Amino acid sequence: MTFKMISFKKCLYFIIENDWKYLSFAVVSHLKYIFIFDIGCITYGGNMKEKLTYKDSGVDIDRANSFVERIKPLIKAASRREVMSGIGGFGGLFHLDISKNRDPILVSSTDGVGTKLKIAQMMDKHDTVGIDLVAMSVNDIVVQGAEPLFFLDYIATGKLLTETTVQIVEGVVRGCQEAGCALIGGETAEMPGFYPEGEYDLAGFCVGVVEADKLIDGSEIRVGDRIIGIGSSGLHSNGFSLARHVLLEKGHCRLEDKIEGLDESLGLALLKPTRIYVKSILNLMKYFNIRGIVHITGGGFVDNIPRIVPGPCRAVINKKNWPVPPIFDIIKRVGNVDDEEMFKVFNMGIGMIIIVAEKEQVEIMERLEKLGEKCYALGTIEKRESDQPMVSFVP
Repeated sequence: MTFKMISFKKCLYFIIENDWKYLSFAVVSHLKYIFIFDIGCITYGGNMKEKLTYKDSGVDIDRANSFVERIKPLIKAASRREVMSGIGGFGGLFHLDISKNRDPILVSSTDGVGTKLKIAQMMDKHDTVGIDLVAMSVNDIVVQGAEPLFFLDYIATGKLLTETTVQIVEGVVRGCQEAGCALIGGETAEMPGFYPEGEYDLAGFCVGVVEADKLIDGSEIRVGDRIIGIGSSGLHSNGFSLARHVLLEKGHCRLEDKIEGLDESLGLALLKPTRIYVKSILNLMKYFNIRGIVHITGGGFVDNIPRIVPGPCRAVINKKNWPVPPIFDIIKRVGNVDDEEMFKVFNMGIGMIIIVAEKEQVEIMERLEKLGEKCYALGTIEKRESDQPMVSFVP
């Protein structure tokens, strides 16, 4: 490689005279001199002898089509009678049955799985993150009383690894089955150069429906109401940036480690899929007046409860009223994370909160237990003074 310094004017003559046949890298200095690194003659444009294809750039359309054929039988397992189209169309078709809905409100939500995907990729275990993807959206719409109708997914990757992606879709199908909604479509994007090989990201989108007079928005919450918590399966899909920083970076834990207090390896404990509460919540709505529901996701107790509780009220939570799963205690101990931060980041073992009238608390908790849910009496709704936070904790 040769190096020389020439003026800007001479550089223009250089380019014209060589008819772009030389590849040069120029660094402009005060627009007066240009440093030219001449690295030789190349073939360009129409003179290229080798024909390039999309596959040469890293995108294999045939492999993508083969993948779609693989997942077609899976997707049929997550359907509803209102679905009008199969996989392959430009858009998914869903015929809303207005005979069942006198005054319907459509409720939608979109979400991802976050950096929990890093754990799945490190472990090469991809069969549960699809459940997480569905759970994060369907749990968000059921808190407003909506029944999930259909779901769409988006999978972005550097290189389409068929077996890995099939595992992801299998999880999405299981999640849709748990929620009772249809997997109506999706998109798989192969983007070489954007994602490293072996890495991927997920996004999901869900639409549900609720009768206008059944919409749950927290407006009926009153002082004296009771707060019931429904148990989580672990971290669900939130707080993983802090969890990974504490456990893997600061604590030097390995995903295959068996840490005291856990019944399984650390990696498996972290990958436990998010609970889907749809069927239990919809069952409660048939028999009881639910005044408010909170999905405990990013922001934990501190940021999510105020989204549903009216301003004149506050939620008072007794932290001794439920058992905190070991994984949270491990994060707290290893990272020296204080209680305030833990309750602001994680669900602390409570994935869903429902707010009900005092007289219905016992019966609702009995119903939840019959539905297979672990539930706990967390606290009460009290009057809030202007200087009080909307969420308070009793040690």
